[in-house]
Amino acid sequence: MRITSLIAVLFTVLGLCADAGKANAGLFVSVTIAPPALPVYEQPPIPGPGYMWTPGYWAWDEDVSDYYWVPGAWAPAPEPGLLWTPGYWGWNNGVYAWNAGYWGPHIGFYGGVSYGFGYTGVGFAGGYWSGGAFFYNRSVANIGSVNITNVYNKTVINPPGAPTTSFNGGPNGIKASPTPAELQAASEPHTPPTKDQTEHQKLASQNKDLRASNNGGKPPIAATSRAGDFSPKSTFAAKGAKTNGLVKPASLTPSRGRADHSTGGKTGGSTTPHTKNALANKPGTPPKGTPPKKPMVARRAPPPPPHNPSKKASH
Repeated sequence: MRITSLIAVLFTVLGLCADAGKANAGLFVSVTIAPPALPVYEQPPIPGPGYMWTPGYWAWDEDVSDYYWVPGAWAPAPEPGLLWTPGYWGWNNGVYAWNAGYWGPHIGFYGGVSYGFGYTGVGFAGGYWSGGAFFYNRSVANIGSVNITNVYNKTVINPPGAPTTSFNGGPNGIKASPTPAELQAASEPHTPPTKDQTEHQKLASQNKDLRASNNGGKPPIAATSRAGDFSPKSTFAAKGAKTNGLVKPASLTPSRGRADHSTGGKTGGSTTPHTKNALANKPGTPPKGTPPKKPMVARRAPPPPPHNPSKKASH
């Protein structure tokens, strides 16, 4: 195992794919051991309008020479119109290099990794921005009991038998290269992870239970309701993880894809995302014994943009 400088890693991954190098920036760390497979977990309910889903991933801790899981989480976009491109591990010449995620106006290359919840390996089918508001695809986003009116429903088909492989290239890795659209997205202005996301990863690195050597690739905290919120009521375990009853167990829902969803209620927290044309957080189900309220009529969303990448990732 070894960690290298930014310049050294850049030279290392040049052989992976010239186009992939153009499609990603932010290469910081490389190791000689492949990251574990992605755990299967459910997506917590969205805490409110304007939040974006950021998939979980394996990060490397050089101090203990081990991978640790950074839970998936809902996080506010830095500003309206920005989408999250997840990071990914890429292999070349015997090392696995990390390509950091970023915010941008379009989704870039993320190694063909099928993170789920709209991230099928190419692009993002979980929603889109329109008129300063984000419209959510209910087929992959867990709206839960939050009252969000900017919604639509479009089936997202994951590749048959989509693997849980978490890295691109190398032995048993995903074979995928950037599409023309992803290469174009690489030349656009990018915004690094937000303060909430950075703190989220820091907290994950300090939790020994999230280390792969301790959880066998099944972290007891696979997802959280908000970035940086690791309180028991906001955490969701991976399927098969040992939780000791401290977090909510995962439950599979095949119609939701490989990574699953819950119908939990409101969660705490104080971060306020950018919102427009969206209602405030309200429980959608009245307490037992309370007369039901007249249901809200969801605002009709404009047609979603086509999700037909010119070149799909292969697994």
